[in-house]
Amino acid sequence: MKTLKYTFLIMLIGLFSCELEEIQDPNNPSLGQIEANATLSDIQLLVSGTEDLMRSEVGFYYDVLGIMGREYYFFTNSDPRYTGELLGKGEAVLDDAGFYGTRPYAGRYKVIRNANVLLTAVANTNESLTNEQKNGLTGFAKTCQAYSYLLALNMQYENGIRLDVSDPQNLGEFVGYDQALTAIATLLDAAHTELTGAGSEFVFSLSTGFAGFDDPASFAAFNRAIKARVALYQDNKSGALTALDDSFMDMAGDLDMGPEHYYSVAGTDKVNPVFRTPDQSEALVAHPSFVADIMAGDDRMEKVTMRTTTAVLDGLSGDYDVTIYSSLASYIPIIRNEELILMYAEANIGSNNVEAIAALNVIRTAHGLGAYTGGTTDSEVLTELLYNRRYSLFGEAHRWIDMRRYNMLNTLPIDRANDDVWSQLPRPVSEVNQ
Repeated sequence: MKTLKYTFLIMLIGLFSCELEEIQDPNNPSLGQIEANATLSDIQLLVSGTEDLMRSEVGFYYDVLGIMGREYYFFTNSDPRYTGELLGKGEAVLDDAGFYGTRPYAGRYKVIRNANVLLTAVANTNESLTNEQKNGLTGFAKTCQAYSYLLALNMQYENGIRLDVSDPQNLGEFVGYDQALTAIATLLDAAHTELTGAGSEFVFSLSTGFAGFDDPASFAAFNRAIKARVALYQDNKSGALTALDDSFMDMAGDLDMGPEHYYSVAGTDKVNPVFRTPDQSEALVAHPSFVADIMAGDDRMEKVTMRTTTAVLDGLSGDYDVTIYSSLASYIPIIRNEELILMYAEANIGSNNVEAIAALNVIRTAHGLGAYTGGTTDSEVLTELLYNRRYSLFGEAHRWIDMRRYNMLNTLPIDRANDDVWSQLPRPVSEVNQ
């Protein structure tokens, strides 16, 4: 019954267009009842639902951004759009009704909607929750919303996104890229304030994906990590450094440390949507430039594995499969310590290049490279940074964004005559007339 109730809640909350409140389920509360008088059990289900929705549809997000950023190809005979529209083959253009844009976009707004229900439920519950416990819940919800807005904005870029979606029947207007980043940063700050006033423990539990980040202090550190990423997108380097000071960045720590999306092959649970069995005809094939451009001795080469035969499809080819994840049960990182160290390096470029190089050397030495011996001008250190971001964050949906924010999309390789490198996905057709 708990599983059925949980599934019902996800269906009830996640879909904007369904009027499910009219359906009377004798075993489950209606959405109105949850928002007006949620029990602690209902609140826990809403928390779990929010986390579950965060990991839903992200496979499309990683694959689409990875393909457009020329990190890898997805070879499949079942859908030519992966090698056609996403790479701008010939006269092909991106489709505003294409699944590759609509599904990851809608997935982020399901998280936001679910978190809005959680916020309403916390505000109206008759449970005897302390102010600290309520702060923990609202800080969690707003952090998840901010992260989801950011991923939607990453896809839409200058199209902008909707921020006011609290009333599905009366959606707010789209706001531009810069305004959206400012609003996301403000939302993260509000959440952080609540998290720092949430005591020592949450009144709810999170999955094993958030192990080590499942109390107010550690979740607040995760919040600051996302805030640092936003600050760099705003070209606010001092703001990024301030946020990193309060994040979980650790120069001597495990580079993979950080919260993750959990996956499992048990029962009907979700499996890792990015994993593909290597050496198959349907495969994630590393872009040839990944191998051609990597430095000798760089162990990040282990993120790809040589195939027994060259993969060929649609005028494209590759000899290496992407093998970042080992199985369908592999967790997917949300943000890692390695990214934080790289953000610290980036934030210091232009003001303290010695400190930036010191941070880059943490990454270089961890991956089998010696200390950096190149030039120390801003442009030279930036080149070194972007190399390390490319290989450290390979397959984590950053390269396309990095090249865009540094006005370097034109440096990405063109594999066929007349291919295009896109700067954003089209606004989903479902949004056009709303």
